[in-house]
Amino acid sequence: MQVNGIVLAGGKSSRMGTNKSLLPIDGKPSITHVTNELKKFSQQTAVITNDPASYTFLELDMYSDRYEGMGPLAGIEAGLHYSSADVCAFAACDMPFIDRKVYRLLLQSMGSYDAVIPVYDNKMHPLAGVYRKRVLPRIQNLLDDDQRKVRTLFRHINVLYVSDYKNIPSHVQEKHFFNMNNRDQYKEAKHL
Repeated sequence: MQVNGIVLAGGKSSRMGTNKSLLPIDGKPSITHVTNELKKFSQQTAVITNDPASYTFLELDMYSDRYEGMGPLAGIEAGLHYSSADVCAFAACDMPFIDRKVYRLLLQSMGSYDAVIPVYDNKMHPLAGVYRKRVLPRIQNLLDDDQRKVRTLFRHINVLYVSDYKNIPSHVQEKHFFNMNNRDQYKEAKHL
């Protein structure tokens, strides 16, 4: 199975007050940690952003939303549209501690499903899931109808929800699903 890694670097970072993907963690921008981990298991890694100039240092392919101002679902649409692979593993730019072991588990669970979405601590994480390229027309139909919620997509495709991470240590799981939306979470991230 060919897999592309896609980082969603959209959003206004309004709760953080600055571009959270560029905040340093261990001396590197947060997004660098995300792309480095995706590269470990994907054939190609790309960034979906409407501000490509901010990410040239990553030296990766960058694509803009084709449905501007329509949120994360539009980011998933762009990632799938531009991907050369049958399957895309997505990561939000504010999840600096993603771990390839979790993605490998999702990919191994894929079977004939259209998407595999992780659930952690009773919370669904659609921006850290894996999706088949074949769901692209469904996403486009939703966006054309001004339906922007990623969860709405799940009513139209065959989804597997994974909440058992088998042999992955609990501290790895906790870090993988950690995201930083505000200053307090950023402070916490610097100590993880």
